[in-house]
Amino acid sequence: MKQIYTNVIQFRGSHYDFGYMQGQHLKDSFLVQNRNRQWKVRIPRFQIDVEETKAIFKQLGSSVWGEMEGLRDALEWPMERVLLEFGGYRLKVQRSGCSIFVGKDYMIRNYDYHPKTYDGRYVVYQPTDHGYATIGVSQRVSGRCDGMNEKGLALGYTFINRKRPGDGFVCHMVGRLALELCANISEAVQLLRELPHRGSFSYVLFDAKSDGAAVIVETSPRGVEVREGNTCTNHFEMMKKENRHFLDDSNKRLNAMNNKQNHDLSGLEAFRMLNDSNQDLFSNQYRNWAGTIHTSAYFPKSLASWLALGGDQKPTEFDFAEWLAGTGFSTEQIEGEVDTDIPFLHMEKADWFKN
Repeated sequence: MKQIYTNVIQFRGSHYDFGYMQGQHLKDSFLVQNRNRQWKVRIPRFQIDVEETKAIFKQLGSSVWGEMEGLRDALEWPMERVLLEFGGYRLKVQRSGCSIFVGKDYMIRNYDYHPKTYDGRYVVYQPTDHGYATIGVSQRVSGRCDGMNEKGLALGYTFINRKRPGDGFVCHMVGRLALELCANISEAVQLLRELPHRGSFSYVLFDAKSDGAAVIVETSPRGVEVREGNTCTNHFEMMKKENRHFLDDSNKRLNAMNNKQNHDLSGLEAFRMLNDSNQDLFSNQYRNWAGTIHTSAYFPKSLASWLALGGDQKPTEFDFAEWLAGTGFSTEQIEGEVDTDIPFLHMEKADWFKN
């Protein structure tokens, strides 16, 4: 078993200052060193256009571009490299797993992916220039793989396929934009309809007024469809032509959650269903880009948030409402363990010539 950790990052201020602070911390980190090694063996299959990327952030009314400028100045990189690493626009996405279960007042999510991609950063940020305050797990530093904002909008996504990618935002930047710009499900649905999407993903949306009714937005470069649902894995229900051919594992996890929908599970019971390694939802398939790295939970009405690393863990609990009132979290690091010997991006040297 490997002992792992996630750092809790807290910041209140402008996007530029937030980017600069992160850049200072990242400058000599394993995260940056490992990504430098990554590009020696992996060829980017996309283009970076600084002005086009800047224009689309501005068009959306997002201040995230200021964060890119802060990262640029602190890291002393050209903007092209900042966007290559952290821009979230036109990036290739690998396959992954992930399961999401929504109950009466919570959303629980298993994040299943590869250790060499994991940021190890739980970010709590309150902008002073523009956008809603958010709490959640970062991906590619600037993006969010799941999270919740001060209005009680919670979001998580699941991967569908890598077929025929288009020009657009990747999943983690879509998550960041939705959480910072949208107050509720209807606003998030509208944004997801308007955004250009690089790949095919389902976004699960749940807010303080949902009362157990979640919305799932199926997105691809070729279209967007919206449906209601409380469970989501790695296939579309509406845009079925976008699905991969082999869906046995996705259907198995979906059926396991659907069988529990009528049991009126508490938040903790649902968390255990996803996080316990003897259940059907937790995965050790780290070498196949589908091992469970974290289980997260969001409670929109109370603005509580939980996070656990690895399986069979007691979640670390955060009171986001208290943080918004000005009380910082005392927790600086969350610890856990996973059954793999694969290096984690943020903790140790990762050899990209090996799995």
